[in-house]
Amino acid sequence: MNSPDNSVRNKTTNPKEPKWRLEGEDPDYRFSLANERTFLAWMRTALAILAAGVLLDQFSVKLGSQVFVVLVSAGLCLVAAILSVLSYIKWRDYEVAMRHKRALPMSKAIIFLVGVVLLLGILLTALILIPH
Repeated sequence: MNSPDNSVRNKTTNPKEPKWRLEGEDPDYRFSLANERTFLAWMRTALAILAAGVLLDQFSVKLGSQVFVVLVSAGLCLVAAILSVLSYIKWRDYEVAMRHKRALPMSKAIIFLVGVVLLLGILLTALILIPH
């Protein structure tokens, strides 16, 4: 009994599979697994940001205006949701690129995350330093 080759596998095995997974050739599984681990790291980052938003809202008794704290907390939760979507898009784009033997695209999620952390650092510094 021969095992199926990547290039000749039956591409109609699962009708729920996205169309892009049926295109090109299956990449080396090690690269797909590495891409999946990267996706999971982005998801852990999104979960950490979500937790920071909840913690800021629930335990910030010494920081400035409560309205400002709630806005920053809600913003963090929104950032976590956006980052989770961006991480899926990044994972999918890398899978498609590997299937078509193209260069991996630059990630917009990195630029987004750098901007968010910069803004968050400025906002939280202001909350801590501005007298109540």
